[in-house]
Amino acid sequence: MAAPLPIAPADPDPSFAELLAARPHLSMNALDGLMVEGVPLARIAAAAGTPTWVYSAGALRRRARALQAALVGDGLRAGIHYAVKANTSLAVLRVLAAEGLGADVVSEGELRAARAAGIPGSAIVFSGVGKTERELRLAIAEDIAQINIESAEEAAMLSAIAASLGRTARVALRVNPDVDARTHAKITTGRSENKFGVAIDDAPALYARIAGLPGLEPVGVATHIGSQITSGMAAYRAAYARLAELVEALWAAGLPVKHVDCGGGLGIPYRDEPAPMPEALAGAIKASLGRLNLPVMLEPGRWIAGPPGLLLASVVLQKQGADRRFLVLDAAMNDLVRPAMYEAWHGILPVGPVDFVSPVAPADVVGPVCETGDTFARGRALPSMTPGALVAFLDAGAYGAAMSSTYNMRPLAAEVLVDGTRFAVTRDRQSYEALLAGNRIPDWLEERSP
Repeated sequence: MAAPLPIAPADPDPSFAELLAARPHLSMNALDGLMVEGVPLARIAAAAGTPTWVYSAGALRRRARALQAALVGDGLRAGIHYAVKANTSLAVLRVLAAEGLGADVVSEGELRAARAAGIPGSAIVFSGVGKTERELRLAIAEDIAQINIESAEEAAMLSAIAASLGRTARVALRVNPDVDARTHAKITTGRSENKFGVAIDDAPALYARIAGLPGLEPVGVATHIGSQITSGMAAYRAAYARLAELVEALWAAGLPVKHVDCGGGLGIPYRDEPAPMPEALAGAIKASLGRLNLPVMLEPGRWIAGPPGLLLASVVLQKQGADRRFLVLDAAMNDLVRPAMYEAWHGILPVGPVDFVSPVAPADVVGPVCETGDTFARGRALPSMTPGALVAFLDAGAYGAAMSSTYNMRPLAAEVLVDGTRFAVTRDRQSYEALLAGNRIPDWLEERSP
């Protein structure tokens, strides 16, 4: 089992300047403080309040183009389908759609979001181990590019639905290559004990069965071995080598395979750790699958959306405990759950220009939720900060807002897109009226009310 990532690493934390230098869409202005592209975060806080998610359109574009260039540079015919689960913002999806990216979805909601953002059905892949009949019917109605089948039972279910509609669904068989991606245990997906896909040894027989089912057109094989993979390309090479052997076995049996879905999972450096670049992933694909001369598909999420996003929060108060200082923010684990769920590390920068250069001392950064787990960082070097001062959590664009909740009856935060010197609120802060909407008190309880 992969070891958790500690909230307080043993190695010294990178300095504010080092964190800033590694993120070109951020800068520090001596008067306006921390900037995203050409917009001061203080201006966004004044207009939208806090906590607020902020995304850089420029950074999204640069990362999409860098991945595309890496694939083309290795001579690969590749389609990129952004993993919507990482960030479901319609504005983010629209930026990526304009860059030619499709979508990888895992629910009806994500499928509808992708379509609402302008991504055509022909550029959408539907993954996931528990697709419902309703979701499969919608996928067929939208004539999406591909449905990734994850079990014999799902194949039979989809066949019956498609046949009843008089339609044919294009499908790929997701296989589990039993490869350890050496990532966090909660986000590994390619080992034999994981719930995803079918065992690769069982794949030839099931693929042949799918080819004979009414309403299904098998077009390829797929895999996905995990998320936040930073330990090099060995796991990818091993998984893709097994896929290549499977494709050759299917061809030998006279079965059609038109492309290979390589999944996603490429990690990012949250701190200052080394992380593989897209060129390395393209090289692994070329080395393992190049001999097939087939188009490939990729489904990146975190690598595209993580660095371009941050969570902007305000200091509620600074509290001196018996032996430690607490910096209490208006953001909480219901907003950014990754530290509580995965022991994940996020860089935290002061937004104010004076705070940025002030002396620092260890502080525990916490939120107001009634859980000890509502802790973002322990012993983090930060200046003394007064109520209302702003901080920014870095690299929060993936699995940040998408995993947020209303725990403790806290409304969902606003979202903002920055594009050059422009910014716009792209999701309003949830109102308390909206938070309560849909709740009902049964009539018989109303009758008993005093």
